Amino acid sequence: MSFMWADTLMAAERAHLLRLLAWGASSAVSGLALLAWIRWRGSRAASLLFHFALQTALWGTIDLLIASASFRGLELRDLDSATGLDRFLWLNIGLDAGYVMVGLTLIIVAWRLGRRQALMGAGLGVAVQGAALALLDLVFAVQIVR
Repeated sequence: MSFMWADTLMAAERAHLLRLLAWGASSAVSGLALLAWIRWRGSRAASLLFHFALQTALWGTIDLLIASASFRGLELRDLDSATGLDRFLWLNIGLDAGYVMVGLTLIIVAWRLGRRQALMGAGLGVAVQGAALALLDLVFAVQIVR
């Protein structure tokens, strides 16, 4: 990791948390709106869509909680803390890639087990959230490395 001023790092971290808050809010709201629409329609045929929406709403809510807690604890970092943030960020990127792989695995298993719509929808929701979180974390990682 190259040298970065503490205030510059804090600004980059704040921007990352704001992006995460925006993603979490948009996921939670769109997932809940989709769930409400499915309920209003009363269609049982929308199993894939229901489970995708459920994953989207749940992950969005979790993202909001994590980003909110992190935002409240935002402070200037010393070198050890900045190094810890960098390592934690790369751990998260690895976990994000794992979420994508789990989602894809769920989709493949659901397809092979007779095209189980609910499991395919859940897998798609997990894969989309993992990919989005990986992208957000990679953007932040690039800012830190520069």
